[in-house]
Amino acid sequence: MSQDRVWFITGASRGFGRIWTEAALKRGERVAATVRDPSSMKDLASAYPDTLLVLTLDVTDRKAVFEAVGRAHDHFGRLDVVICNAGYAYMGAVEELDFAAAKANFETNVFGTLSVIQAVLPLLRAQGNGHIITLSSIGGVVGFPTGGSYVASKFAVEAFTEALAGEVGSFGIKVTMLEPGSYATSFRSSTTAAPAMVEYDTLRQSMRAGFKPEDTGNPLATADVIARLVDTPEPPLRLVLGSTTIPVFRSAYEQRLKDWDEWTELSNAAQG
Repeated sequence: MSQDRVWFITGASRGFGRIWTEAALKRGERVAATVRDPSSMKDLASAYPDTLLVLTLDVTDRKAVFEAVGRAHDHFGRLDVVICNAGYAYMGAVEELDFAAAKANFETNVFGTLSVIQAVLPLLRAQGNGHIITLSSIGGVVGFPTGGSYVASKFAVEAFTEALAGEVGSFGIKVTMLEPGSYATSFRSSTTAAPAMVEYDTLRQSMRAGFKPEDTGNPLATADVIARLVDTPEPPLRLVLGSTTIPVFRSAYEQRLKDWDEWTELSNAAQG
């Protein structure tokens, strides 16, 4: 069902971004899709010349982000669904992380997302509506060993997305963070890793062994889910993508509640 919405999607050349861009276009909606390499969108641009606007963008360039958002708004006259999808993983044990590489990871995942949100908010406030969707991860709720700066960046996205929801609801703006588990996208091909230290090899191998192929979801199945999400009058703040992720979250929160309960006396003593 088309709502004739205008979507603004970052990181649209592959993976979730590409799938959601193509799905929206097939429903007859309009999309401003940002990519680093516009040639990656030639087929879609040819198939949807009137409803797809391809914009070249590196989200770490804050000025360019504001310019791209402005161009999209000028072109289509409005923005309705904003998906901050651009991001990548930089993995490694905390001791292994290269400081500059970790900082670069945050520049894309955290500050790139922040720039997009700050660019679109004045436009959405003026409209009195809109839906901002950020990309978190299973690693935004559960920090796993050797997850590196990636899990830290996704925890940060969760934190400011939750704050954002409390700030803009009165303006008619909806906010949702997506928490995908493992999916068969091109995400792994864009993942970088810190130089490995032998001291963490056993742990790293154990972590890799814990990822089961049957836990990997089909990314194409998310297209209809995202459509249903943006059709929902009152969308959730958090939406988990993938059936194997929720049990992981439940287990993590059960352990957190257990820790809080067991240490309540000491916590209370700290009140003074």
